Amino acid sequence: MKELTLKQAAEDCRGTLTPEQAEGMITGVQIDSRRVKPGDLFVAIKGEKSDGHDFIGMAASLGASAALVQRPVKAAIPTILVPDTIKAYGDLAAARRERMGMTVIGITGSVGKTTTKEMTACMLERTYRTARTEGNHNNNIGLPMTILDMPDDTETAVLELGMNHFGEMARLTSIAKPDIAVITNIGTMHIEHLGSREGILQAKLEIIRGVPENGVGVFNGDEPLLWNVRADGGHKKYYYGIENHACDVLATDIQELDDGMRFVVSGFGHRFELFVPVLGRHTVYNTLAAVTAALLLKVPPETIQTQISGFHNTGMRQKIYERDGFTIIEDCYNAGPESTEAALEILAGFRSRTNGRCIAVLGDMLELGNRSAAEHYRIGRIAATKADVLYTYGVNAERMVSGAITGGMKQKLIEHFDTHEDLAHMLKMRARPGDVILFKGSRGMRMEKALALFFKEEEE
Repeated sequence: MKELTLKQAAEDCRGTLTPEQAEGMITGVQIDSRRVKPGDLFVAIKGEKSDGHDFIGMAASLGASAALVQRPVKAAIPTILVPDTIKAYGDLAAARRERMGMTVIGITGSVGKTTTKEMTACMLERTYRTARTEGNHNNNIGLPMTILDMPDDTETAVLELGMNHFGEMARLTSIAKPDIAVITNIGTMHIEHLGSREGILQAKLEIIRGVPENGVGVFNGDEPLLWNVRADGGHKKYYYGIENHACDVLATDIQELDDGMRFVVSGFGHRFELFVPVLGRHTVYNTLAAVTAALLLKVPPETIQTQISGFHNTGMRQKIYERDGFTIIEDCYNAGPESTEAALEILAGFRSRTNGRCIAVLGDMLELGNRSAAEHYRIGRIAATKADVLYTYGVNAERMVSGAITGGMKQKLIEHFDTHEDLAHMLKMRARPGDVILFKGSRGMRMEKALALFFKEEEE
């Protein structure tokens, strides 16, 4: 980042700095004392396990110019005192975002926001110098980190905004100030904290609060809750969809191929075909959201076509590959009812392509509150029609077992496990080359561990 005086930094975060320290300079901002570089402002954050204030000395020894603190400390470097360093960290990011003058696309939604973020950045990066949220840095610490670490010449920023309580999105959007606010869908993730899908809608709509007057919303028009707010507020809203032909951007002629999705996009006076190397109908929705944002930013359709045809997803999201004779669908990053249902659809699609069985390995879907039992049961019933064998892991996933039985799956093809080790051991005994195996569960269930154990040789 460009050099900033300590006085300006203090003003940006409404902090207190003694006058004799005001002319010092900072060239970066860091919250991890081990990664401090000369010239950095070290932000002392108090966490559950450690307190950044205890590491100011280390930061100073590594060349930090100053420290941002929320209680007075004795230090060898200047300090900026604020009531809350996490809030001040966000304020520093908000000020930098304004000074940079870039165009920001903010993306939220119950499902698909990370993939949509990656797709949007993929479509933009040949036309604009584009930065994006790395990984899942989408909260009140990750978002400021992303903005403060961006290159100074960034022209567009694609930022993922996550939340699970009321008010959190309002804070994030006040930092990001998105020119284009995307909501991918309204599902049931985080319903434990937000009460209902209508509550989730209201929490997601907080993103609009940070959009400037000339900014716009980009919403999924096949989601009735989002379609019904099209006339609300003062911001222009553009809609994308498959079923709702009143949308501004539509996908038609959808084909699911062996290696991805092919469909035709119509919108804003354009009509063009796309191929996306990711399976599933949900992929079309994610792509449409990204296409709508890209077209609004005048990215040529031929650039969109070229870029998305080489798209690769990140992390543990729907990686499909072959290993040791098995086809693996690794989708272990997170899970809610909507994304699990979509993953089961992809698994079922392999039935016509393989002589083996389709095996679903499903873990708990967390943060569903009082809807947990019903949603796990419902997913079990769906699994009975999409999978040939069902293995489950976790306390809540036991309800999937009863759902699968009532859904028509034979009990001998269903098994529940309390440990990753037992699950992997059974898979090793029962799975045969040619089988397709889906691993899916909430982040806290660490289903990738069961996958790793499945491929690990038996210990003697």
